[in-house]
Amino acid sequence: MNYTKIKNGPTLTSHGSKDAREKALALTDGVLMQLDARKRLHQMMRREGHLLIIGSRTFNLDSFDHIYAFSSGKAGNHIARAFEDILGDYLSLGITIIKLKDEQDIYKKTEVYIGGHPLPNEEGIRGCQRMIEVARQMGPGDLLLLGLTGGCSALMGYPVKGTTLEDLKEATDVMLKSGMWVMDINDIRGHLSRMSRGRLGQHIKGGKILCFEIWDAVGLDNITDYSEPVPIMGTPVGYDTITFEDIKRILHKYHIEDKLPKNIAEYLLHYDPAEETPQTLENDVDYYIINTLPDSCRAALAVARDMGIDAHVLTTYTEGESKDFGTFMGSLAREIARNNRPFQAPCFVISAGETTTCIADNATIKGHGGPSQEMVTAFALAAEGLKNTCLLSIDSEGTDGTTPVAGGITDGSSLAVSRQHGLDLRKSLAEHATYEALSLIADTILTGNTGTNLCDFNVLYIGPQDDADHL
Repeated sequence: MNYTKIKNGPTLTSHGSKDAREKALALTDGVLMQLDARKRLHQMMRREGHLLIIGSRTFNLDSFDHIYAFSSGKAGNHIARAFEDILGDYLSLGITIIKLKDEQDIYKKTEVYIGGHPLPNEEGIRGCQRMIEVARQMGPGDLLLLGLTGGCSALMGYPVKGTTLEDLKEATDVMLKSGMWVMDINDIRGHLSRMSRGRLGQHIKGGKILCFEIWDAVGLDNITDYSEPVPIMGTPVGYDTITFEDIKRILHKYHIEDKLPKNIAEYLLHYDPAEETPQTLENDVDYYIINTLPDSCRAALAVARDMGIDAHVLTTYTEGESKDFGTFMGSLAREIARNNRPFQAPCFVISAGETTTCIADNATIKGHGGPSQEMVTAFALAAEGLKNTCLLSIDSEGTDGTTPVAGGITDGSSLAVSRQHGLDLRKSLAEHATYEALSLIADTILTGNTGTNLCDFNVLYIGPQDDADHL
């Protein structure tokens, strides 16, 4: 079977529960194709001559002195390409700060900066400085298109005054390993960046701003018309609803005050009120959502329907420890396979959200990995011996944790295969070295940049069991 987004499909289906793997991979590939941000923006807006049309709104591009396009995030390059596609010669200048550059990325008027994620880097700071430079030049007759996807908090990590890049890196590392809720992490990082939570918008004096965002967090699931603007706040050009006092409460909640670099702790805990993020902004901004997290499951239902296989959405609010969810999915798979409840095989059980991995002590780390790889490794342990069944889990943007792969896929035979290779999967989980383990048994999923960023996407497939005499 040929896949568009998944690059190593033949390897993944060369062993184990081949039929189950093929179905889970086909479903996932179809979902990623539907969610590509470049495709989505073309669906949301179009240009007819000098008119830019977004839903019920029309903008006369001839009426603007300059038209700029900024973008950032793990799908920022796909957004930048869409902006160039649609605006054509009307685009004066584009700037994008991304994680990975694809071979097919060809830009005519866009400056590209390869930022750091999950830890910020110097080139990302240079991209931020360039955006601020252009923002300060904007006047009442200018138009700015701003595209944001998950990861932009790190990629646009421009440390506030009194802190350094190393401070920001260390603070980010502490938060990521503490098991914190991602929105709490983003609130803290927003207060530590010269770009986030309205601080870029403070440099813009006049003009029109059109902001487009992939909402990569649990909780926003009530948008029905993506072609109409919505009241989103907290972006680089939108006012913030989080204050320093809120940040102090978050730090106390997770007990990480003493783990943060001294400069960071001083800035957040003994703050200068003059450094508060903008609580109001006068910018003329329209906000549009490109996708929300539940869209991956909605797309999966449509793809599964075309495949002729029943599909059920378990939840779009998946959170908590990754390995625990993997164990649960193994239990669920066993219940369906043996008792046909709560769903009847064959079927897909789909979920989305953002699980995390808590690392209390860096000394326990012996390798690399990510939440999705830890999830499927735990599933392999819980689902040992199950026939015609597999679990696939990916970070939908294409890189899971600290690794170059999107995630992994395991089945009822994976534990036995790992033993043949001399692996102890429980030890791999304990030492956070699931990337090395799954790579050895050829169960990591490679996509590269997918063009979307809707957190984690998980697919459990349970095939017919009455004739499942093979794995």
